[in-house]
Amino acid sequence: MKILTRIFITSLLVTAISYLMKGVIIDEFYTAVKVAIVLGLLNFFVKPILVLFTMPITFFTLGFFLLVINAIMILLCAHFVDGFRVQSLWTAMLFSVILSLSQSLVYKLTDKGK
Repeated sequence: MKILTRIFITSLLVTAISYLMKGVIIDEFYTAVKVAIVLGLLNFFVKPILVLFTMPITFFTLGFFLLVINAIMILLCAHFVDGFRVQSLWTAMLFSVILSLSQSLVYKLTDKGK
């Protein structure tokens, strides 16, 4: 049940952020649900491999390269999900930062209530 709640929350956040940001387009809420699922799968399967291979770059940039990896995850998600478009790498980077911060805040608030 917790995973369904997180998918729903992420879908709401993706929809809200797309309305607030230029350069991020989501056709409908169902697309946001697909984005939440695909992004979760990419973060689970692909991101650890990218982090492993880019460890030296991440080390020398003091971890800031992880922002680029997060943006790449967003761009990959946009590639796989029809109806989800992101204009550029910079837009994807800002989108990923806003999404991560808002997820952290909302998940912390929802977990406190339990």
